[in-house]
Amino acid sequence: MPRLLGFAGLLPQIVAVALLVGGDPQWRFVAVTLAYAYAALIFTFLGGMWWGLAAAAARETPGWVWIAAVLPSLIALASGVPWLVGQPWPQPSTLAIGAMILASPLVDARLAAAGLVPRWWLRLRVALSAGLGTLTVIAGLWPALPGVGTGT
Repeated sequence: MPRLLGFAGLLPQIVAVALLVGGDPQWRFVAVTLAYAYAALIFTFLGGMWWGLAAAAARETPGWVWIAAVLPSLIALASGVPWLVGQPWPQPSTLAIGAMILASPLVDARLAAAGLVPRWWLRLRVALSAGLGTLTVIAGLWPALPGVGTGT
């Protein structure tokens, strides 16, 4: 079930990238906005999962886990600030969140080493983060490519 639902969670980002790549150019802003918002939402969800794992641990949880659990929400919020103050495209924000999602399995690897996750966890998290992170980076780069999404 986690695998099926996890991969189903890539569908919104697949749709956003499909709209960027093959959709009507008028939908590109909506698509990159969707890509950013969904990635930021999922990134904060990861922090919530890490918090839940720390809270559920039967033994003392290392302090770094609590810090790692809070950072995704703070990073997601901070990544939206440039866009919120009038930048025409949320590209930098989208790229930043994509990069953070690609790096997030580093936290999961430390959680696995600390014995805080099930055996299957890391393999699934790496696959999902690679998928969502890559799609998010593509969404962030797409409008910036020469002649694509810029009207030139």
